[in-house]
Amino acid sequence: MRTGGVELCVAELGEPGRPVVVLVHGYPDSKEVWSSVASRLAERFHVVAYDVRGHGRSTAPRPLRGGFTLEKLTDDFLAVVDAVSPDRPVHLVGHDWGSVQSWEFVTVRRAEGRIASFTSISGPSLDHFGHWIDRRVKRPTPRRVGRLLGQGAKSWYIYLLHTPVLPELAWRGPLGRAWPRLLERLEGVSGDGYPTPSLPSDAAHGTWLYRDNVRPRLRNPRADAYAHAPVQLITPLEDAFLSERLYDDLEHWAPRLTRRTLRAKHWVPRSRPDRLATWISDFVTSVEEGRDQVQATGRYADRFGGRLVLVTGAGSGIGRATALAFAEAGARVLAVDRDADAAVSTAGEALRRGAAAAWAETADVSDEQAMEKLAERVTTEYGVPDVLVNNAGIGLSGSFFDTTAEDWRKVLDVNLWGVIHGCRLFGRRMAERGQGGHIVNVASAAAFQPSRALPAYSTSKAAVLMLSECLRAELTGRGIGVTAVCPGFVDTAITSTARFAGVDADEERRLRKRAARLYRLRGYPPEKVATAILRAVVRDEAVVPVTPEARAAYALARWMPGALRGIARIKPPV
Repeated sequence: MRTGGVELCVAELGEPGRPVVVLVHGYPDSKEVWSSVASRLAERFHVVAYDVRGHGRSTAPRPLRGGFTLEKLTDDFLAVVDAVSPDRPVHLVGHDWGSVQSWEFVTVRRAEGRIASFTSISGPSLDHFGHWIDRRVKRPTPRRVGRLLGQGAKSWYIYLLHTPVLPELAWRGPLGRAWPRLLERLEGVSGDGYPTPSLPSDAAHGTWLYRDNVRPRLRNPRADAYAHAPVQLITPLEDAFLSERLYDDLEHWAPRLTRRTLRAKHWVPRSRPDRLATWISDFVTSVEEGRDQVQATGRYADRFGGRLVLVTGAGSGIGRATALAFAEAGARVLAVDRDADAAVSTAGEALRRGAAAAWAETADVSDEQAMEKLAERVTTEYGVPDVLVNNAGIGLSGSFFDTTAEDWRKVLDVNLWGVIHGCRLFGRRMAERGQGGHIVNVASAAAFQPSRALPAYSTSKAAVLMLSECLRAELTGRGIGVTAVCPGFVDTAITSTARFAGVDADEERRLRKRAARLYRLRGYPPEKVATAILRAVVRDEAVVPVTPEARAAYALARWMPGALRGIARIKPPV
């Protein structure tokens, strides 16, 4: 289509008549950066992507100087919107410079009523950025100055792009040839027709995006740059070019704001298309239905909202508390337990706590075939989990010689093989998807604290701890974190179902009641373990001892193992 002296190449996917989602690419990309996201969104929406002037198959203005101002980019956007959706506002999504210019669209009056929602990814408003800098210069504090200098260091490339001629020569020469390899090495993205052969000229033309706009707006930012549509902000926490602190004051400019964060680098349209498509779909749907804000109010809602979390042993104890904590953070929760009624109860409560969705599945984690069927069913019906919590476990107490071979098989089948099945089946799918994820394996303080009363249980949990460490080393290059959580004495139902080897039924019942009473007196709730699990995923922690006694034992195991061995010799009271 023609507008403002240029021709814009516009691509459309999906059925007409559905809500329109317009994707705007950044620098030095073309619309192909959106290909993986667009194909996913096209299942539910009418998707439109266009090459910004001077990029891809769109023509460049002549002369280049003054041809890329935000005012002219707004003209282009409105022309596209009028052509593809003349009677209905569109849902706007921008990445990098696509987000920078989209902030202009969503804050100028002439675009009011044409935008139903805006999803911003890795690109701030230049007006907001200008005010952010101004506040830190005029009212400096050590923290503000530190953040200003930090963002200044991340913006090194902007200074280079303002130099005359050199950026164009570099992009049309060695940098343009090396760029695909650099993207693959630094960002882990490649292939699928991206980047396109037009990259050198796209990047050369795009330098004028910076030259025409950055200094004028940062020096004189608009005072009325308020968003006139709901905004979803998606912040990659490992972005090499933009600090997350840049958005600290964004609620002032975008009162109807939903925040999302994910542990990823800058080019998330290529590295995390599933996650972006889910978040964009959920946001667009909520706005279409008249719901501007995310309903979840729990901690880390910006991190886990809409993410698929699978928890085994979710019917009670730590598993149930963990499933509900993720629900309060707005996740989609899969509660798995061998007790069908307990799983259904957890899923129902998860919905009441704010889960984006919740389902119950029944499976015995020790049964390899059952777990394979579960993995196939989950992948087909719900997708690949973003977070897997291998929590299901059983307790077994008794001396080594009182523990039969059958006792060993049962505790290892559930506590160790259950974790192996989960990691192998769901972890493999995470790795094959290539979009990261996190695995949490619930071990125990018994993993590093030997006990003459818990040889089988401690062995199973020590194996889970070492499995987690090995798997973490293997999967770190695939963007998948692995955490071993090691609770101490936690008040859960495991004491009422634990087995005691070498005693008759009456004595076993007495020992169970005694253990349950002691754990209740200890009074450490499973909800605190669940909080530690969510925090560990956010921070990508390797080993997390939970409860004071667990942390003390972990410290002794590292620095004074002989003391733990001495404690292990003490015969527990009966």
